[in-house]
Amino acid sequence: MKNTLLIVGTIAYDDISTPFGSTQKTLGGAAVYSSLAASYFSLNAQIVSVVGNDIDSAYLAALKSKNIDISGIEKIEDMRTFYWKAKYHNDMNTRTTLDTQLNAFQNFNPVLSDNYQNADMLLLGNLDPDIQISVLNQQQNRPKLVMLDTMNFWISQSLNSLQKVLKMVDIVCINDEEARQLSQEHSLLKSAKYIQNLGAKYVIIKKGEHGAMLFFEDQIFIVPGLPLSEVVDPTGAGDSFAGGIMGFLTEKNTVDIESIKLAMVYGSTLASFTVEKFGTENIFSLTKEKIAQRLHFFKNLTQFELEI
Repeated sequence: MKNTLLIVGTIAYDDISTPFGSTQKTLGGAAVYSSLAASYFSLNAQIVSVVGNDIDSAYLAALKSKNIDISGIEKIEDMRTFYWKAKYHNDMNTRTTLDTQLNAFQNFNPVLSDNYQNADMLLLGNLDPDIQISVLNQQQNRPKLVMLDTMNFWISQSLNSLQKVLKMVDIVCINDEEARQLSQEHSLLKSAKYIQNLGAKYVIIKKGEHGAMLFFEDQIFIVPGLPLSEVVDPTGAGDSFAGGIMGFLTEKNTVDIESIKLAMVYGSTLASFTVEKFGTENIFSLTKEKIAQRLHFFKNLTQFELEI
């Protein structure tokens, strides 16, 4: 298949509480949000993940209805699905994790079928770096572009493996706190340069509602966060951002700095929809017309003429 995007990441049940309400046992996880965001592009999206015996078949059917290939999702009959419970604070930028249960994910070690070994592009969700390395090593041909996400836990607990996989990928997409932890630098410019020196060609540093920064060689590109009248649930925004980036690049089948800049605009747009409702409700029910309208708003927000 052409224009294939392989996404490896978590599928979870989330219990979320924010100042605007709460939701229980809603479908979540990096693979879910990123694949839904990518589904709005012309591509073949594939998920590799694992669930437990408690997974609602309607959730998987919903993903399939978005033309997402779910045949790479393994079901473990004697275990339950990954579970995460968190509470967001009043500023919506900070949260407290109340419970994490790996469940079926604790022994996740994907063995890719032939259909999953020739992806055009690969998105490695926030996983154990050794799993990320394993997935890369199973590709018969190296994908045109590989994006990696990680988190503070892997930075502190699996740094050697993380440094190894960073040499194998093209884009690292992490938040500002993680970038500072990894680099031991407060300056994000110095943090990005440190990560580039570890092997990644492009570094994207997410700054929540304040947007994201792209670093490539000596170039810096900044995408602002879209101003929204209401933010209900920030869960999955970063994964939707990553899925939007990779979805755009997979559809265009091109990798260069200008394409990645545009991809970040699409990613930010899709992330802005995600936070307006709980869970996947908004990102699931979008139309291309709604996306186009917000893209126009984004363009008007950032476009100006300047004579120097």
